[in-house]
Amino acid sequence: METNVNFLGLGIGESLNDALSRYGITAPSPVQEQSIPLILEGRDVLAQSQTGSGKTLAYLLPILEKINPEQKEMQALILAPTQELAMQIVRECERYGEEKGITSLGLIGGAAIKRQIEKLRRHPHIAVGTPGRINELINVRKLKMHNVSTIVVDEVDQVLGLGGGSDVQRIIKSAKRDRQLVFLSATINEEIHSIAQREMNDHAIVGIEPGQHTASAIDHVYFVTEERDKVDTLRRVLRHYKAPRSIVFVNDTEQIAEVESKLEYMGFRARAIYGDADKVTRSTVLAQFRSGKLQVLVATDVAARGLDIEDLNLVVSLDPAFDAEFYVHRSGRTGRMGKKGVSASIITERERFIMRKFSDTLHISLKELVLESGEARTASPAKPRSKKPVVRNDKPVGDQAINSNGAGLGNANTAASSNQGQTNGFRTQEHTSSEAPARRPATGKAAPTKRDGKAKVRKADQKSKGAPKWLKAKRNGASDEK
Repeated sequence: METNVNFLGLGIGESLNDALSRYGITAPSPVQEQSIPLILEGRDVLAQSQTGSGKTLAYLLPILEKINPEQKEMQALILAPTQELAMQIVRECERYGEEKGITSLGLIGGAAIKRQIEKLRRHPHIAVGTPGRINELINVRKLKMHNVSTIVVDEVDQVLGLGGGSDVQRIIKSAKRDRQLVFLSATINEEIHSIAQREMNDHAIVGIEPGQHTASAIDHVYFVTEERDKVDTLRRVLRHYKAPRSIVFVNDTEQIAEVESKLEYMGFRARAIYGDADKVTRSTVLAQFRSGKLQVLVATDVAARGLDIEDLNLVVSLDPAFDAEFYVHRSGRTGRMGKKGVSASIITERERFIMRKFSDTLHISLKELVLESGEARTASPAKPRSKKPVVRNDKPVGDQAINSNGAGLGNANTAASSNQGQTNGFRTQEHTSSEAPARRPATGKAAPTKRDGKAKVRKADQKSKGAPKWLKAKRNGASDEK
């Protein structure tokens, strides 16, 4: 539902409002509309909103508005789960804080800590970093927390999931007692609620609509294929949607290089980012992807968590997401700030139940599509398999009887009469006048046939199965004597 509220009406000053206008942002999103006034008031906030709904500006704008540029001390600290998200937030700080004279600094693991300590001596107003590196700098007394008035934990569920919960708690305790605390994420569980209850003071809760976990502008689809054909199906999906930039998610880090090389062989400009890659490599790849030099970015959930890429309208899960929470964050890379996007999954028949689970849990419509002649259409519902009639050897079916080899034996009357000559479950055809029946000896027993001889050999083989070699030889010898 659209409203007439603007950023000025929420308490944001004209300089920031003008900067937002230059980047095409004229109206606040729902999470921004609810969070900005609360954070400006100094309230602790626990905010939950879909990925791509503008959570970063929801806390960054009020922080920039409250900072005193004349005070050369760090006044706000923002924690992020990954290096990429942290540096992304730094870019946003620089974009909107530069005109106000507000400086920021990224403090992430993997970078040279000595250089970061040198930059801290310039007293940036905002520090953005990963919990491990921030905690490390606090322990060596190079990061002063006594003037920090606001601490933000972005993507708090991922921070806790990556084992940063203890670091976050130590960081919070190192700040002054009347500091402001803000948690934000697309998914919030009981653990987060418990920490908020313990660490926050009379906090306000900002929530999304009940049952709505993903942006409404995202089209959720999936394609079913064989495991060996997944990469080829990926090629066809990328060709079909013709997206200038796409992210491909892979669950197994050991497969990333293989997927990257296959996409390059198919003619795509593709690169991969790894969770354990060095900072320079990851930054270079992301810069190339943002600038359009790369078409496809292959990544795991950790490496791509929180990435905000403009005009990214396609994400593909080459492997289905681990759970509904991961699916939310994957899908959230596209369809950001109301723009259209597609979240596609490539699955096998055995993985179909995962799509049903996501659909039920997230209350979204997941459509199965098939690619034919370069077009994607809705898959037809699976037809139930027809049950074939059971054909028994001793009964004719219809007007045509069938023997053990599947050969026809004439009409029903002929088949019925042939049943009289059946022996040991095998059908024998009636002899015609040109064929003399087998002679019977005086004892009344049927004359031995080749079939009887073969059956005798099979019986002997079965009897000798599993017996020691000497016993088999003895039995064979006895058989030969007979």
